[in-house]
Amino acid sequence: MLKKITIITYILLSFNFNSFADENQRSLKIGLLAPFSGEYKDMGQSIMLSLQMALEEINDKNIKIFPRDSGFNNPEKLIQSIESLKEENIKIVIGPISHEDFKTLSQFKDIIFISPSNIEPKVQSNILSIGVSLESQIKSIEEFIKKNKRKKTIIMYPKNKYSPLIDSKINSINLNNKKIFKYSDDPKVLTSDIEKLTNYKQRKRNLISRVKILEEKDDDASKLELKRLEQKYTIGKVNFDSVIIIDFGDSLKSVLTSLVYSDVDQKDVLIVTVNQWFDKSIFLENSIKSLYYPSIDIKNFQKYKKKYSKIYGLQPTEITILTYDALGLIYYIWNKKNYKITSMKDFIIKDNIKGKIGTFNFIDGRLIQKLSMYKVSDKKFTKF
Repeated sequence: MLKKITIITYILLSFNFNSFADENQRSLKIGLLAPFSGEYKDMGQSIMLSLQMALEEINDKNIKIFPRDSGFNNPEKLIQSIESLKEENIKIVIGPISHEDFKTLSQFKDIIFISPSNIEPKVQSNILSIGVSLESQIKSIEEFIKKNKRKKTIIMYPKNKYSPLIDSKINSINLNNKKIFKYSDDPKVLTSDIEKLTNYKQRKRNLISRVKILEEKDDDASKLELKRLEQKYTIGKVNFDSVIIIDFGDSLKSVLTSLVYSDVDQKDVLIVTVNQWFDKSIFLENSIKSLYYPSIDIKNFQKYKKKYSKIYGLQPTEITILTYDALGLIYYIWNKKNYKITSMKDFIIKDNIKGKIGTFNFIDGRLIQKLSMYKVSDKKFTKF
């Protein structure tokens, strides 16, 4: 039986980038690459504050953090910052935050990078992505669909630059009678795409035809059916009983609206999407009565946000809880390996690790989160 470990994050964070306590044999030196300048500097500051909050919980002087400005998708600045960390003999780094920077990291194979990105590196063996990965979400969704005994599933996502990544991940979904449907990210075309998926025009014609027949009759049963059909847009069910939408933001809301407009009966069709980080703007989509998606532990997330807000008077970004857990993971591995981390292989362990985001472990060298399913209904997020 795998051992469950609770992460406690230990950090010594200094706002003076070059001022740290004396080194000793048990010193753990960790670099931090975050955007402290430019458009995303607030995100970098939020990460710093999150780590400082974790530091105050533990106060372990053996941990030393060396923050550096990575910029955002700025290879030149990123390289300069990594070179600066190398001068400090840093062998393990939290960051960068964007997967777009992974190519740049290939020239620094002697450094381990723990990135909060949810996109895994394609080849490089010196990067560990700890974001809420699509693979983790797919595993949770697949279990949910099977538990609800759905027989025909449509997997939907937009045609954009992320399509190839999604293509590679959904092949692992083990569902019977699954079909892939890619739709345009142009809102003007989207409605037409959804109409094709739902066979809307034919079902609409079925309704018009049936109404004409009923209007020619005068019996009570026909009148009652006619009155009932006044509330319908179509007649006939769609050819699927569950749909997985891999999308976000306004694009997701447009898809949900189009499904309702196409008269998809939510009593018959289970509508599931990917992690939305408990974004309350989804409540504004009133057309959807029930929406399900996998995510991190909501209680931990709410407690984390409440404490952060109380200390700093600010709201944290989602990425900060991931960097918080990154430090916890590093600290745990460092202790487990007798105060020494020599390679990425040290992170490939069998333990179930419990962090702020929930439980995660390593499968085939990849970090997989165990996510919970949540229901969005009546302007509430309910663990399902």
